[in-house]
Amino acid sequence: MGKVKEIYRHNIYGVMTTLVFHILILLVLILLQLHVGETAKRDSIVLDLSLIDVKIPEPEKDKIPQTQQSVAQQMKQGSAQLASNRAVNDAAKGKDDAASSSRDPFFDKAYKNDIEAAKKLVRDVNQNLARKIPEIGDIKMPADHAEGKTREEVKQSNFKGKSNIHYSLENRYHSVLPIPVYLAEGGGEVIVDILVGRDGVVLKAEPRPNPAIADLTTFAYAKQAAEKTVFNDDPKAPERQKGTITYLFLAQ
Repeated sequence: MGKVKEIYRHNIYGVMTTLVFHILILLVLILLQLHVGETAKRDSIVLDLSLIDVKIPEPEKDKIPQTQQSVAQQMKQGSAQLASNRAVNDAAKGKDDAASSSRDPFFDKAYKNDIEAAKKLVRDVNQNLARKIPEIGDIKMPADHAEGKTREEVKQSNFKGKSNIHYSLENRYHSVLPIPVYLAEGGGEVIVDILVGRDGVVLKAEPRPNPAIADLTTFAYAKQAAEKTVFNDDPKAPERQKGTITYLFLAQ
């Protein structure tokens, strides 16, 4: 025991110094912690907006500018004017009625008129086709002769003015062209479809219907004149070449 007291007496100052040092360090740490806590409290500000009742005022109808109100009213009035005031029973309206009600009456009338005109044309053509061209004997008629002339001579002498006879046959020219336009009592235009061989002979002639011509003999004259027409021979031409001859008959 005496030995312990002796050790304590020799080291009392060292122990006290150590205790005081640790106490000072502890105080410094405590002060630093307090200082940091106060700084954090000053720097952070928390706002709780959930407790604030904010109401955004709605615009009152009475406070809408007059110009905006007038535009809205005009738009409503305009849409109302576009609609009809006639009552419609949708349950009684079929598919055909729904489709026809959407069309413009003006175009409906024009469409019906076109249909009627087309039907009338078909009837007239059928009536003309049903009319049989009468058989006539061999009729003597004047003719334009170009036999013995070359192609260039025929081209140079070819009439360029207004004529009562026209034909269309590619790369061919007439050698004999009968003229029947003064034979019929009534006038009118007759177009004859022709089929021509390489030797220039007309193999087939078929007048087209023309409802404006009442005298069927006119078609017979045109048919016979076309059959008597002769063109130049051309070995390079098609074996059966198609063309037309148009006769403008003058009323007598």
